[in-house]
Amino acid sequence: MKKWTRTILFCFCCLAFIGCDRLTKDLAKQHLKDKPAITYLNDTVRLQYVENTGAALSLGDDLPKAASFWLLSILPLAILLAVFVYTVMHLQQMSTMKIFSIAMIFSGGIGNIIDRILFDRHVTDFMNLGIGSLRTGIFNVADMCVTGGVIGLLLFFNDKKNKPTVTTEDVPAQ
Repeated sequence: MKKWTRTILFCFCCLAFIGCDRLTKDLAKQHLKDKPAITYLNDTVRLQYVENTGAALSLGDDLPKAASFWLLSILPLAILLAVFVYTVMHLQQMSTMKIFSIAMIFSGGIGNIIDRILFDRHVTDFMNLGIGSLRTGIFNVADMCVTGGVIGLLLFFNDKKNKPTVTTEDVPAQ
């Protein structure tokens, strides 16, 4: 696949994931805010609106506003922009699955940073899974993208687009 095709694929995936995140957060604000939780499958899936000013599981929720802005918005934004540039520069050496995984991580991070910047450090979370008292933290589509992307990178970490092959000619005679 040509580099420009890979670049378009990467950018399209990023925009699609960010768009899904924005849409679901807007729907959560519209239909879940100031309302009781909605449950499905005998409370296995719970939809409830929460505004989180911290990172995952509200980590850093009590940071001062300035520290929160720098540590949870600007620093991750700088890292994500570096990841974006690195990815675009090395697309030819990456497999499609690795590109897709990085697009998920980038998009999830950007999705939550958009919330932090637009809504005074608050990220909209609205999904919770569990059985009985064993539950996940409340999360959103951006969090699912980051998690899925990290899992994808772990699965395809050594996956090279053009794996070198060893032939009998390459092996020295003994």
